[in-house]
Amino acid sequence: MTPPVADLRPYLDELERFADGQMNTAEQEAFEVRLEKDPALYQAYQAYEQLAADLRWVAGHETLYQRLLALDRRLDQRQDALTRIKRRQRRLQRQWGVVVAVSVVAMLAVWWFLMRPATPDLETAWSRYYVPEAGLMDEVIQESRRPLLAEAMRQYRDGHYTPALYTLRRVPTSSLGQDTLTYYSGIFLLSQNEPEQVRAAQPFLRRVAMQSGSRLEKRARYHLGMAYWRNQQITAARNTLRAVANDARNPYQEAARQLLRSNALPQE
Repeated sequence: MTPPVADLRPYLDELERFADGQMNTAEQEAFEVRLEKDPALYQAYQAYEQLAADLRWVAGHETLYQRLLALDRRLDQRQDALTRIKRRQRRLQRQWGVVVAVSVVAMLAVWWFLMRPATPDLETAWSRYYVPEAGLMDEVIQESRRPLLAEAMRQYRDGHYTPALYTLRRVPTSSLGQDTLTYYSGIFLLSQNEPEQVRAAQPFLRRVAMQSGSRLEKRARYHLGMAYWRNQQITAARNTLRAVANDARNPYQEAARQLLRSNALPQE
């Protein structure tokens, strides 16, 4: 049963700092020890995570809608700008001939050089070192029994992460473990590679990583560490991935070791 909202008040500042990765290493470790020993704090943490996840889910849809509108506006503005540039070029060519035409071409070349999209180092490193979750296999899903889960996994593998997340939320918890639904909610958010969505994935993955009895605990810890790295929470990323690299039973042990040995993860 979810604790009442009033129970969050004594712990709200700590919960917000912990969820946002603002604690240093010592504070984070001390807080995690308290979570294991203090039932009231753990209940408040669970209530906070659920509330934050629900709010991020709603905000995510609104953010996506606003981005689509902004993209439409930018495309319209770009088309208008290109049309104006072409008209200006033709007018200048008629007035000034070859010399002015060459000057315009040179200016456009400079503009292209300055405005061309640059690939961030983080994007290259992420593509090289991140090992994506493969998703549930067909024999595990048993589509005839769980058609919604099968559809969510198909959408995920096809790269349609937002529809996959929406479909997954329609899967009854009675047909699949809660830790599995929570884990793949985090995976689907993380796969979108957007800062807001990556941050929204962290509470889901952290919740599973703290469930010592879950078969997904170790996998969730790796993806949580990678989510920290993606959001440039370097201390939290390094600590989490070190735990993965030191765990011989973690299927992502070698992937974590490769990243920690590389220069992709900034030094503290």
